[in-house]
Amino acid sequence: MHAAARGDPDPKALACYGLWLPAGERMLLRFVDGRPVSAVTCAFLAWASERLAAAGVRVLALLWDNASWHTSRAVRSWIKAHNRRVKASRQGCRMLVCRLPSKSPWLNPIEPKWAHGKRAVAEPTRKLTVVELKHRLCDYYRCPNLRPFAQQLS
Repeated sequence: MHAAARGDPDPKALACYGLWLPAGERMLLRFVDGRPVSAVTCAFLAWASERLAAAGVRVLALLWDNASWHTSRAVRSWIKAHNRRVKASRQGCRMLVCRLPSKSPWLNPIEPKWAHGKRAVAEPTRKLTVVELKHRLCDYYRCPNLRPFAQQLS
């Protein structure tokens, strides 16, 4: 890890949503301008469900830790409403939330993917810019570098 220099315009952290799809060994990534809040989580889930439904996926099992942007009332309500719409229309991709016990990231199959990706793109001699980091991560995971979600405050 490299400390950010004073006056560095880049953020100190990069927020990213990822969805590991074991079939085909694929990763879907979406970066966030700002923090991963509930509204952004819902936007990510809507985006992912559209992509998966188009690919013929009927159910997505979300293996989630207890991060506040996973467990919030807004996200739970969005998933419930989404699943009702999918069931009523008989079209789309339902979401099945599987909560993991606290402090047990090794149970989530995406965690090793994150660790390998971080190691593969890190630069030992310097801190990468946000643009470089996004580009390297998308290259590593073989996914497009899509427009980031904007943090929506209400």
